[in-house]
Amino acid sequence: MRKFQIGVMGSAADLEYTKEAEKAAFELGKLIAENGGILFYGAEKDCDSLSTSACRGAKSAGGLTVAITYGKGKNIWAKDITDIIIPCGLERGGGRETVLITGCDVVIAIGGGSGTLTELAIAYQADIPAVVLQGFGGWSDKLANGYIDERQRRITIGVASPKEAVDTAFREAARYRKLYA
Repeated sequence: MRKFQIGVMGSAADLEYTKEAEKAAFELGKLIAENGGILFYGAEKDCDSLSTSACRGAKSAGGLTVAITYGKGKNIWAKDITDIIIPCGLERGGGRETVLITGCDVVIAIGGGSGTLTELAIAYQADIPAVVLQGFGGWSDKLANGYIDERQRRITIGVASPKEAVDTAFREAARYRKLYA
């Protein structure tokens, strides 16, 4: 059986996230790997991010990590801890994000700026489950337990801890797979 492909989205370093958010993202990645999932994330070329922290967590537990990056090169910030780097040939702002999200069975967001908002909106449009770890600001807190629009296609599931996020993500990924895999 194919392993679950779980995306972790979150703030880039220029949003100045807290050390607590960084630790929570690391824990998300670690738990995904410990539960046999493959971590997908949007790889930045010029800065660290909460997604990269999740990648570090997954690698600490021996997990497989897949980075989707923009442009053509594989010169990402976390190249030393990423197993597979896929440059999608597209730029930031919707191109890379679409490739990243549609490669996932479920996404987990923590914090997040405009890129995370784009990713959550793409997940919503594609009917891919989205789990948001609350308490770290950004779009994750703003969208928790609500819908992105009035169509109410799929609720954005708000959770309080990395463990709850990963448990919920695996459950939702299994449901998603029954519909679309």
